[in-house]
Amino acid sequence: MSIPPSTDSSPAPEALALPNSRWKAIGPGIVAAATGVGAGDLVATLAAGSKLGYTLLWAVLLGVLVKIALGEAVGRYHLATGSTLLRGWRSLGVWTSWYFGVYIVVWGFSYGAAIMMSTGLPLNVMFPILSITQWGAACALIGLLLVWLGGYVLLERIMTFLVGVMFVSVVGTALLLLPDVLPMLGGLWPRLPAGSLIYTLGLLGGVGGTITMAAYGYWFNAKGWRGAQWMPFMRLDNAVSYLITGIFVVAMMIVGTELLHAAGISIAKGDKGLLDLGAILRQRFGPIIWAIFMIGFWATSMTSLLGVWNGVSLMFSDFARHARSRPEVSGEAATRTPEFRAYVLWLTFPPMLLVFFVSDNPVQLVLIYGVLGALFMPFLAATLLWLLNWRVDKQHRNGWLSNVMLTVSLLLFGVLCIAELLHIGK
Repeated sequence: MSIPPSTDSSPAPEALALPNSRWKAIGPGIVAAATGVGAGDLVATLAAGSKLGYTLLWAVLLGVLVKIALGEAVGRYHLATGSTLLRGWRSLGVWTSWYFGVYIVVWGFSYGAAIMMSTGLPLNVMFPILSITQWGAACALIGLLLVWLGGYVLLERIMTFLVGVMFVSVVGTALLLLPDVLPMLGGLWPRLPAGSLIYTLGLLGGVGGTITMAAYGYWFNAKGWRGAQWMPFMRLDNAVSYLITGIFVVAMMIVGTELLHAAGISIAKGDKGLLDLGAILRQRFGPIIWAIFMIGFWATSMTSLLGVWNGVSLMFSDFARHARSRPEVSGEAATRTPEFRAYVLWLTFPPMLLVFFVSDNPVQLVLIYGVLGALFMPFLAATLLWLLNWRVDKQHRNGWLSNVMLTVSLLLFGVLCIAELLHIGK
């Protein structure tokens, strides 16, 4: 049984003609993958490298493959059905609407606060004229302005530029350290040393995204990709984008191994670990390399902020309009709906108040955000398994490889969810 295409009374974005080269179409995947890789993912990889060297490099690569499989499944559902993933979820029963509706409201509040702290931290270190909370609030307001007034084209250009900044900063730092290739190759063999399970789970699950993975289809719809003829373009876009984010994460493992593991240096948990790393880089390479790294730290956080302000707001608009029995709106027109703008405001102002109240002790924010992120990924993997085996036309259903990878994703993120719940309960 397949889901029929949605009826949309709003003007649809003009469909793009297929480009001569698939490489020219790359863009929405960059937005999705860059949104998903935040400073916390880089710190988790840095910590793993500092403790275990290259031993868990295989987990990073497996994590990239898992996210490629999830991203391809999300994109395939959108293109195969001509509908949104939210509409697919609704076909599974009313429980999905309750789950997603409560989740997206609570998640948005906690994420807004967490990302303001993350964007404000490096700016405060570089320019201490404002506090962390003040810089974070300023970044949130910039994000609000850009997604309120700009469209997808502007978002993609900004995100691509910031990804370039991240690449120069993170990969450039790794190249400065001249990694030893032979130990890196040894890390490709799967093994779990004593005390490595938590690090392994973090690396497997941390290469790019939680709820933002489900926004992928909204971004390529805004760009004008519609219909099964775009499948090859989507697959290349998705794979290349997550491979790029995988390079970022591998680069941070190199930094953690070559700079910290070899010297027995430990760093703080959370985003402040990147500040510790910045101080070490400044001592070893000087203020220019330190400044480049800190700008990359900020760019990593800012891509996440912009992607969420736009993509998750599109998802909320879709959800809220259906709940109010209003027509679906697609493409750029969706960013001008009252529901979209209400959620952008929700991401910006209530969390801003929370940040100013808890700025001295943000640990609980980090814990709550971690649990909420872990709660979404098993839901995404499980529903994609069902939808892509039973609710799309036969030619677009999962093959054996997709089913294997989505099942691995479901098991992996289920274990991560349990681990996060046990951690916050301590």
